[in-house]
Amino acid sequence: MKVVWHPDQKRHYPPHFLVNGVFEPNPEMPARADRLLQAAVEAGCTPEAPEDCGLEPLAAVHTEAYLTFLQRAWERWARISGAAPAVTPNIHPDRRDVGYPASVVAQAGYHMADASAPIADGSWGSILQSARTAVHGARLVLNGERAAYALCRPPGHHAFADMAGGFCYLNNNAIAAQELRSRYDRVAILDVDLHHGNGTQSIFYARDDVLTVSIHADPVRFYPFFWGYAGERGEGPGEGCNLNLPLPRGSGNDAFLDVLGEGIGRIQAFEPGALVVALGLDAFEGDPFGGLSVSTRGFERIGRAIAAGLPLPTLLVQEGGYLCDALGDNLVAFLEGFSGA
Repeated sequence: MKVVWHPDQKRHYPPHFLVNGVFEPNPEMPARADRLLQAAVEAGCTPEAPEDCGLEPLAAVHTEAYLTFLQRAWERWARISGAAPAVTPNIHPDRRDVGYPASVVAQAGYHMADASAPIADGSWGSILQSARTAVHGARLVLNGERAAYALCRPPGHHAFADMAGGFCYLNNNAIAAQELRSRYDRVAILDVDLHHGNGTQSIFYARDDVLTVSIHADPVRFYPFFWGYAGERGEGPGEGCNLNLPLPRGSGNDAFLDVLGEGIGRIQAFEPGALVVALGLDAFEGDPFGGLSVSTRGFERIGRAIAAGLPLPTLLVQEGGYLCDALGDNLVAFLEGFSGA
């Protein structure tokens, strides 16, 4: 299996984010990528750099205004006397059908769902290479690879069509799924990250050609709070094409594997031509976010169950999973389980 990665993805690093009203050190740090790349190579993956795909695959998912904002936000923000060291919103519209202001401060509030996706010097280059990594991985699958691993950093599943959030800027899973749609009539996205993939859900919520399935900690007291409930099934043509499988806080291997079986069954019934796995490793029992209790061997079981139940052309897209001693071991375990099946 190939691991797609570009070193420019390490340039992005706003040092702080706002959580619980306090600026804390940003856990989405470049060292995550170093650890994951090393683990992927240890698991037998061959590194490959993404090609320049232009902006067209990104614009197939994200709005023109949002892409322009991401490209220029830091440059414009840095001109403000006394501004914070990273673009961080301090005002949000109370609805989305408002006029579009010219101020970068106002645009930050329009295009950023929360204060956990700050933009700093160097961010756009990393964001762009992360999305290119997803596109390149999808094209490897389209060109005959059974599976590929896109080591995307920063991650993407909290990014909406025109809004960042939760360390995410461009929705790498959605971009990859849309790329795979160039050949396959139906594509499924299976999100096993600790947090609900709210941006991915939003992008495809009214579509019947992409099935979105997310297993995550119950949002009633956990980020992203406002999305991820079991009753969210899609709307219009997409009704029934979204499946949320929230788990109680602290759930471990057996509970996770039980609902994974349900998600796999729903994907089988959808009969997609290809699969995107939003591969979060933050459901780990020792992850700094501490929401679920999957063990390292549990990730091996998850990888094996996905490959055995869904023998499809598959792109693995890296999502969460934060620095802890077992981060690399968890990726190796998943890849070994997936490849072994």
